[in-house]
Amino acid sequence: MVTTSAGILLYRRDPDDTVSALVAHMGGPLWARKDEGAWSIPKGEFDPSQESARDAAVREFREELGVDPPAVDDVELGTFAYASGRKTVTVFCRDGAGFLASAAERAALVFGSFEMEWPPRSGRRQRFPEVDRVEWMPLAEARPRMVAGQRPALDALDVLLRQE
Repeated sequence: MVTTSAGILLYRRDPDDTVSALVAHMGGPLWARKDEGAWSIPKGEFDPSQESARDAAVREFREELGVDPPAVDDVELGTFAYASGRKTVTVFCRDGAGFLASAAERAALVFGSFEMEWPPRSGRRQRFPEVDRVEWMPLAEARPRMVAGQRPALDALDVLLRQE
């Protein structure tokens, strides 16, 4: 069975005309010491029979980062399949100029959390943040740090913005 998820990829044009994306480092003990392949767009699962991908993307952004995304129009970049074939993510992009621009604003975010057994097979349940930090990164820097299944969304954003 394929898991469907949706997310919002915020972007901004930096003063040097570089495009940066707002990306989130995944939280919890499995990702704590990883950087490459450990970043994601704010996204999450949804049931297409109960909710639209766009509504799910907004909801998941709010749940993961604790704030609403900027209230601007978005563009659907597409639906991207992970290499495993067991997951797809529908990605919407929005201009995030001025959003969470300072390190202090980003540090003040209250992230959503999840519960899991930790350490494994211990019988103990612990809560962890869904993400542990967010950063604005130039697309070229973000690409190797993103989970592989989401890298095509960065490429699609790059192509879209070059067409403007």
